[in-house]
Amino acid sequence: MSRNIALRNIVVASALATALIAAMPPGFGLALAQTTAPAQPVVSMNKFGLPDFGDLVESVGPAVVNISVATESRRPSPEMLSPDDPFYDFLRRFGVPFPGGPGQGERGPRINRGIGSGFIISEDGYVLTNAHVVSEGQVEVTVRLIDKREFKAEVIGTDARTDIALLKIDAKGLPTVKTGDAEKSRVGEWVVAMGSPFGFDNTVTAGIISAKARRLQSENYVPFIQTDVAINPGNSGGPLFNLEGEVIGINSQIYSRSGGFMGISFAIPIDVALNIKNQLIEFGRVQRGKLGITIQTVDADLAQTFGLAEPTGALIARIEPDSAAEKAGLKAGDVVLSVDGEKVGESSELPRIIGDKRPDTAVKLEIWRDGTTQIVTARLDEMHSGDTALAPGLGRGDITDKLGLTGRSLTADETRQLGVSGGVMVEGTTGAAAQFGIQPGDVILALNNQRVTNAAEFRTLVERSGKRFALLVQRGDSRIFVPIRIE
Repeated sequence: MSRNIALRNIVVASALATALIAAMPPGFGLALAQTTAPAQPVVSMNKFGLPDFGDLVESVGPAVVNISVATESRRPSPEMLSPDDPFYDFLRRFGVPFPGGPGQGERGPRINRGIGSGFIISEDGYVLTNAHVVSEGQVEVTVRLIDKREFKAEVIGTDARTDIALLKIDAKGLPTVKTGDAEKSRVGEWVVAMGSPFGFDNTVTAGIISAKARRLQSENYVPFIQTDVAINPGNSGGPLFNLEGEVIGINSQIYSRSGGFMGISFAIPIDVALNIKNQLIEFGRVQRGKLGITIQTVDADLAQTFGLAEPTGALIARIEPDSAAEKAGLKAGDVVLSVDGEKVGESSELPRIIGDKRPDTAVKLEIWRDGTTQIVTARLDEMHSGDTALAPGLGRGDITDKLGLTGRSLTADETRQLGVSGGVMVEGTTGAAAQFGIQPGDVILALNNQRVTNAAEFRTLVERSGKRFALLVQRGDSRIFVPIRIE
């Protein structure tokens, strides 16, 4: 009897299920199956609901390496004792070694040893790490795998601007990492670092992405990934993994007041590193485009002064003579809004965008000039090792009479020395001029994009202007636009 009831219940349930499916809209069942299909995460969850990184570490660990570097430095030569020195014969008789004594010639070179991390990116032995790991003067670079195999490495090339180095070891069939897309990573997602902090091989630390596209004061070519992953000396050059086991960055720097981890670490996005790797293999060096301009940030005051709807782009403060920018007709006061359609949201983005282009490449610049947008085509020069893309910061500057500024016209010798056609030498500041940081010795070259040749002309321009000004100021070898607002 119970068997008949159970059979009847199955039949009824099947009939109900068939009726429900028939009543569903077309394609619903397929969509339901797709959304409820179990995913295959690389990182599983433990019984406490926390991520378990064990599987990820086992899969990627063999491609993470320890890098040992021996560098040579000359020991300082101690002061030698002359045979005429009264202590010379005394020390020699008692067999005490001393500089200049028997068998005590000049000291030889000192061998220093350092450690770092890296990871294998090709089965035939290419390894990525930081440039500062394989510093100048190295006499030997050794790569050690997790299985204890060691290989002497050749330094294929380094790039100091991005802190990337490419090594090559003589081996085949090596384990390699998978590379991901750093752009798709999100602030707040889990990441895992592997490396050799303080020489402890294959140490694993985890955390989250704290911020993206961080610009550090010392470097404008790398949009760093900021994390709270524990990074210490020896981690440099090691990989930063996402939860799919893909490398999205190379651990490079930390912010620290003690030399140890303080919760802020920076990684170089993997796409930046791969670009450097490809150039080092193809050309043996890194080639970067150069416009030949000095730029500054567009803040809210400057945006209003120049008539921009929002503070965006990079303001050109100076054009280098005979540069790509000068040949293209760019001017001080132009605001670069985009390059080949890629928006320049912050001024710090422009050096990277231009630097990613090859020399002799023609680029289309969207600029803001005299209240309208224009398209200018420039053919890039090549960035060399000593070149800089941004001028040193000056702070903010200001203006005259109603601005509280006194000054005089430049002399003929001063214009010749500065390489300008004219300007106003600031001699004293009060009021708005002092408030915005104008200093005696500053030279005012333009006001609201109008060239200033002498003090009388400058005074006239100030009186004709309203309450917002943009001064082009030269201080030392640098030029900067200074927004001024009179309340």
